[in-house]
Amino acid sequence: MAEEEPLLPAPPAEAPPEPPSAPWRNGAAFWLLGFCNNVPYVVMLSAARDILQPPEAPPPHGNGSRYDCNPVSTGAVLLADILPALLVKVAAPFGLHLLPHSPRVAAAAFCAWGSFSLVASAAGVAAGLGGVVLASAASGLGEVTFLALASGYPSYFFLLTPPPPPTEPPPPAVGLTLGQKWRLVKGVAPHAGPLAIVYFAEYFINQGLLELLYFPSSALTHGEQYRWYQLLYQAGVFASRSSLRCLRLRRVALLALLQVFNAALLLAAVATPFLPALGVAFAVVAGEGLLGGAAYANAFLNVAEEAPPEGRDFAVTVASLGETVGVALAGGAALGVHDFFCGAA
Repeated sequence: MAEEEPLLPAPPAEAPPEPPSAPWRNGAAFWLLGFCNNVPYVVMLSAARDILQPPEAPPPHGNGSRYDCNPVSTGAVLLADILPALLVKVAAPFGLHLLPHSPRVAAAAFCAWGSFSLVASAAGVAAGLGGVVLASAASGLGEVTFLALASGYPSYFFLLTPPPPPTEPPPPAVGLTLGQKWRLVKGVAPHAGPLAIVYFAEYFINQGLLELLYFPSSALTHGEQYRWYQLLYQAGVFASRSSLRCLRLRRVALLALLQVFNAALLLAAVATPFLPALGVAFAVVAGEGLLGGAAYANAFLNVAEEAPPEGRDFAVTVASLGETVGVALAGGAALGVHDFFCGAA
């Protein structure tokens, strides 16, 4: 039997240890970079119902149904918030790496600033969605840039420290062959597949079902209920993404099944309201966030640990694309479920 084609040459010997202050400085710096890069994306999704209701427009009362439907599904905001980022991630390997980090960071920051400015001053739905598109472009560009910075970077502002110099010259730049890439894709699939299912289910919930899961008897308005749903979801994600030291999973397939169960439960609750109170829905949504964050953190850590060093960037990119495609498909499904329930009501 023919031997498998070897991957790229082994990486150089380990570099000298970093200065004592480097770990906390770099950890704090990347925490800030990740936080700032995710804020526009998260804020746009959390405010999706408000973006579809410009301030000068009278508050709509839906179509008279118990769903209190908006004319446009919040799934439209999700698609505007994910498709530009998906295009950036797909295009990045074909030349974005040739552009230095500084102008890429500047472009991401400009897009983020423009997104908030445009949404805040939007006089209609189209302008608001345009701001969301800018936020998505900022998020996608920032993600691919900061992931690249994580493996090797010069000083960034005043917080990041430069990486230590290698002890020997790096090997010549050799691209992965198609066979090597295919082996990496097969290795990533057990993690990227369930992760895509998790993200499809949770974003179908967040932008397809939560706008329809309305409790008229609650003291909270419809818009306030939606915002609380999003806040509790994000709190669950934040907690579980920070829990790797407490919960380490080698496979995330079980989390995918649980998330699909959550989606089925809430879809049934939208179709036939059987949840006794808003608090029960809040608890389910917080649990959804916990599952989503745990799946994300464990899947990407598994990919990073199992992929060979020379193929790690490609493997992480494949896993990231799987997650993003799952979100994009959820946006399309959200539009369909909105039309089904609101059109039939």
